[in-house]
Amino acid sequence: MGKTPRSVLQGLYGDEIKGQVRSQLVEDSLGEAIKRRGLQIVSRPEIEANDPEEGRGFSFSAVFEVKPDVNVNDYSGVEVEKVRLSVSDAQVDEALRRLQESHARLEPVENRDVVKQGDFVTLDFEGSIAGKSFPGGKGENYLLEVGGGRALPQFESAVIGLKVGARETIQLTYPEDYPNREIAGKVVEFSLIVHEIKQKVLPTMDDEFAKDHGECASLDDLKASIRTRLGNELERLQKEELKEQIVNRLIATHPVTPPPTMVERQTRYLMERYQNRVPGQARPESESPTSMEEIRKSMEARAMRQVQATLLVERISQLERIEVADKEVQERVDQLARAAGDKAKSVREMYSSSDARDELRAQITFDRTVNVLLERAKIKEVDPPVYKVDESGEKS
Repeated sequence: MGKTPRSVLQGLYGDEIKGQVRSQLVEDSLGEAIKRRGLQIVSRPEIEANDPEEGRGFSFSAVFEVKPDVNVNDYSGVEVEKVRLSVSDAQVDEALRRLQESHARLEPVENRDVVKQGDFVTLDFEGSIAGKSFPGGKGENYLLEVGGGRALPQFESAVIGLKVGARETIQLTYPEDYPNREIAGKVVEFSLIVHEIKQKVLPTMDDEFAKDHGECASLDDLKASIRTRLGNELERLQKEELKEQIVNRLIATHPVTPPPTMVERQTRYLMERYQNRVPGQARPESESPTSMEEIRKSMEARAMRQVQATLLVERISQLERIEVADKEVQERVDQLARAAGDKAKSVREMYSSSDARDELRAQITFDRTVNVLLERAKIKEVDPPVYKVDESGEKS
């Protein structure tokens, strides 16, 4: 069996072989250099390299961004202010009212067949513009709270006075700034027929209500339970606000310039979250390219602050030797999966990758570190601000 001459092989595969050798040399050498210098790169390296030749040295250059060296000091005993707040009787009464509203029932109105403000009506409607129907302009057995603010105010007002079983026609002029551009500023004619009128009936607030809906022995016990729950929520919110103050003080007293790549990556993440805030919903027409550019600038500022906070807190966690074990990461994944309900499988699949778990570990480490800083912070309690109302009714 004959052999192909080396010169022929080099001619056929020389460029491919050189490329493979070059890539391997760069990968091995760059990896070793990064490890030796303890660098944390945050961008894809841009490589310039010559072709490897027999009897000649091989060299290359690599340009990439690295995490900056962050120096932090005096991070214990950060001074923060906590506003003295307590749960008021009015807040308890409002929570009790919402609980009562959540257990209200709708009952048919027997002694009246004309719609009035506050009624709940079941109706059919069909809208048209210049005799032509339009998407979303038709509904059957639609439940409308008259005056509830869930439909166009003019539509709700037009329903007042309608009689059960009688078909009526109304005309409405939609506002110029109405989100649906197809009907904005146009006159729409609706054919309506009300099938039934219902009224909301609230349960009586007494000891029996407390037993049935609050798992309490009495109404007073229910109020006490609500006060405790509201107090716990207030304490949680105040704790988060104190942690925010600590992070802001760290950023203010430890200037750090993040790598542009990290800021850009976080900006993209925030923009994606913003644009997907309502899955499947198209971007509102009011969000012009100009406003979206302003939104992006706002997101860039937020991203800058978040990356600064991440770098500073990450450095503090290293100094404090705060670590998160694999077991703790798995416990958090299990917790998130339980909270996701029927989407638990998707959550577990998402955190099956090492990158996702590393990100979760970093998040847990961040939270734990800030909690340590909060424990050591100097908390000063201050009175809530007092607002003065001038003759025009404006707060000052």
